[in-house]
Amino acid sequence: MRLLIMLITALLMSSAVPAIAGPLEDGFTAYEKGDYATALRLWRPLAEQGNAEAQVGLGLLYLNGWGVPRDYAAAVAWYRKGAEQGAAKAQNNLGLLYTHGVGVPRDFVQAHMWFTLSAAQGNADATKNRANAAAKMTPAQIAEAQKLAREWKPK
Repeated sequence: MRLLIMLITALLMSSAVPAIAGPLEDGFTAYEKGDYATALRLWRPLAEQGNAEAQVGLGLLYLNGWGVPRDYAAAVAWYRKGAEQGAAKAQNNLGLLYTHGVGVPRDFVQAHMWFTLSAAQGNADATKNRANAAAKMTPAQIAEAQKLAREWKPK
């Protein structure tokens, strides 16, 4: 399981969120320096106010237990908040958690749906992840995931 989490972390970090000015950027600077407590302090208020990029950051912290106790359910919850707003990185990361069954039951239909939504926004990692998920799915499951993606609306 530890190796799986390390692999997921590497994939999630490869899709790091681009920084913007202010506390969000300062949080990413702190994160990159390994100062997770500062990143958490800066991101939490933004995430609670609905900032999807900060929600992605909190998801990563909780997934790995960086600056907080490891909590897969909290990681899923933060990624879901960002994903439901339409944040491509959150959608991709949530798809990865569904693919590997981390914090949620393994569900390739849900994973494929989130990857499809992320890929539609140009996320190349999501395009690759969707293909990997599809290789483990039946045609009926793929059709179901595509239908869910077509019907999906941001919250």
